[in-house]
Amino acid sequence: MTAAGAARRSLGAVALVVRDYDEAIAWYRDRLGFVCVEDTPLGDGKRWVLMATNPPAETRILLARARDKAQERAIGSQSGGRVFLFLHTDDFQRDFAAFRAHGVRFLEAPRDEAYGTVAVFEDLYGNKWDLLQQKP
Repeated sequence: MTAAGAARRSLGAVALVVRDYDEAIAWYRDRLGFVCVEDTPLGDGKRWVLMATNPPAETRILLARARDKAQERAIGSQSGGRVFLFLHTDDFQRDFAAFRAHGVRFLEAPRDEAYGTVAVFEDLYGNKWDLLQQKP
């Protein structure tokens, strides 16, 4: 498409398979400071649960409770052991200290890279995340 005809698109949500809605909501809220921006019952125990950074960013995490054995096996390893999600921050040291104080498990010490300051942490299920402050 040309610039004049370019469509405006954005990533609305990323599905994250979880064991339990409420434990996942609590972990992301209490450990990372996320907010639950929607929690709508859909029937048969299914819910539409969207979490976002605070203040709410455009991209959300959809907490999707596993509904069968195959989905249960994906909990914590949706990316095959690689870093799955990248949480950008404007103050790495502030968030690193706050997350550690709230019991977030980091897998490495912070390191400076050409692109910024980064450290890998795990969520409650073992999914790997980068906490990242990008260089200007």
